Amino acid sequence: MYITSKITKLQLNHPFKISRRETDAYREVISVEFDGGIGEAAPAKFYGETVQSVETAIKSLSSALDCDLDQIQDVMTEIEQNIEGNYATKSAIDMALHDRLGKKLGVPLYKLWGLNPKKTPHTSFTIGLDEPSVMAEKVLQAEEYPIFKVKLGTPNDIEILQTLRDVTDKPIYVDANTAWTPKEAVKKIQELANYGVELIEQPTNPDDISGLKFVHEHSELPIIADESVKRASDIPALAGSVDGINIKLVKCGGLLEALRMIHVARAHGLLVMLGCMIESSLGITAAAHLTPLVDYADLDGNLLISNDPYTGVTLDNGKLILSELPGIGVLTK
Repeated sequence: MYITSKITKLQLNHPFKISRRETDAYREVISVEFDGGIGEAAPAKFYGETVQSVETAIKSLSSALDCDLDQIQDVMTEIEQNIEGNYATKSAIDMALHDRLGKKLGVPLYKLWGLNPKKTPHTSFTIGLDEPSVMAEKVLQAEEYPIFKVKLGTPNDIEILQTLRDVTDKPIYVDANTAWTPKEAVKKIQELANYGVELIEQPTNPDDISGLKFVHEHSELPIIADESVKRASDIPALAGSVDGINIKLVKCGGLLEALRMIHVARAHGLLVMLGCMIESSLGITAAAHLTPLVDYADLDGNLLISNDPYTGVTLDNGKLILSELPGIGVLTK
């Protein structure tokens, strides 16, 4: 099976920064296509992948796809046995397999899983780190969105929230991207709770599960693990240490694994967020088909760019509206 791939540079509407990474002006994604199915990956250096590493891995996969492509589980199992890690690569292939099958059957992805499209949540809109006044201006520019996800992890975190609360009373999720120590996190969360923050995402080092548990035990706000959880096998160790997990296709290896993670998380009584990287409507729309199963959606990567190559999932006052087109359901602009 011959796989084609293409690297695309996505231009950001605003420079984007989080606590552990310098400001970005653009992001690169890589799309794949084979036998009528398309997929996309937005690899992260934090997880050891780049578009170049994905491109290299894809070139080695053709033999693994010389099988019945309708049998997605078997295909992905074969790939898992042949390639270690490379979850962004696996995500793009998995996505294309699902898109291909949906198109073949003439149904959108959510119908493949028997999901109710009316049960999609509202997505949050992310405000990257900057000077407090600049972040407040970004909030004002994004007034159409009902929930904000605010990046923190600086010495002036409380000042940022104070400034944002001067311009909006909408719900706020806070994402520290591993920036705080456990004790620092507990202190800051106590203060942030006074500003109507609804949840805290990944406050501490991803490998410090005991630190997460300490924060969880001393926090009145839900604690959502992101960098600490990549795949379903990571979830049992986190149960009792957090309130929920953030699943990302590029982090876990695709829709098949994301679905598995949702069920494992539910079995452990955890909340589920479906998140994203900065990516096009191709990756965002694919993930959106799973959102009837989750509590929170942070699927705004396509909203942060100015040159989206596709149209797909839309919003109605922030609520995700799934595409009725077969497969992932995107159109090329």
